[in-house]
Amino acid sequence: MDWHRGAVVLIDVHSTVLVVTLVAAIVIVVIAGTSVAQVGDQLAEQTGLGRIFVGALLVAVATSLPELGTDLTAAAADAPDLAIGDLLGSSMANMAILGIIDLRYRGRILPAVELGHTRIAAIAIGLTALAIMGLDAPPGVHVAGIGVTPIAIAVGYIAALAWFRRVPPIGVATPTPTPFRQPLTLGERWAGSGPLLRRFAVAAALLAVAAPALALSTEELAERSGISQSFLGVALLATTTSLPELAASLAAVRLGAYDLAVGNLFGSNAANMAMIVFIDAAYRPGPILADVDASHSVAGTGAILLMALALASLLSGQTNRAKRLEPDSSILLIAYIGAVIAVGLAT
Repeated sequence: MDWHRGAVVLIDVHSTVLVVTLVAAIVIVVIAGTSVAQVGDQLAEQTGLGRIFVGALLVAVATSLPELGTDLTAAAADAPDLAIGDLLGSSMANMAILGIIDLRYRGRILPAVELGHTRIAAIAIGLTALAIMGLDAPPGVHVAGIGVTPIAIAVGYIAALAWFRRVPPIGVATPTPTPFRQPLTLGERWAGSGPLLRRFAVAAALLAVAAPALALSTEELAERSGISQSFLGVALLATTTSLPELAASLAAVRLGAYDLAVGNLFGSNAANMAMIVFIDAAYRPGPILADVDASHSVAGTGAILLMALALASLLSGQTNRAKRLEPDSSILLIAYIGAVIAVGLAT
């Protein structure tokens, strides 16, 4: 009897530690995500790169670090379904976040952003489609243990960044030269952004440390209920690792930086797919996409569907909105719930 009581006390203490860790990680994620958005907005203004580019690159990569850290750990621990499910589920959750934010601010977000987001959305959709194709690739085709599909995705992502760099940001004013002073070059503007870059790096580091603790605590609490790894990754772990995107996007919207918020969400989806190559490298048995459950194709298709709906909402948002009802964002959220259910049924 005494042994039973001691075991119950240990379980209660362990659960309490998990809950405390969860709450503390959420607080840190919200603070760091808000800081990432604030500094990112200042960098976009100071460097002249624009909120779309900074949101899709710097802020998106910073808020995607939790997925990378969590999924590298999962892959190294021989849990490929958890890792890939988290990435695809996070891409789905990011589109749900876009719908939630648009509903929260009564449809003011999507009609106000630049059409430059269509380029980012197209890249994210294309890279996700490649990941789905990789699920059916022959397992013997690899380079140093890394599947050819993750390598192709990484190359495509880098090419997209070069494309974004060459295409002028939409809606960003070009400085007018004066007779007495030539405008600063991009390198000179970045050189003067040292303090902002340091603040951004600190906030990103906090996200990289706190969010995996948040995700792993959630994972351990959920595993006690016997949830499958695939569904756990898509539905629960992905939601917790997407909290940085939620915090950063909400902070950006409050600043009036709508393009930064939307760029962060579409850019995070592209970054999620590019991360597969690192996760594949951490997974030693072989190409990771060859070893995951077939249900991940449902999650990937769901992510593409949600991004397509979000893209359609962005393009039609300026003319198809009612004051009290937001059908586009509502459909986006309904589709997210349906996609999560479909993944659950497929596992």
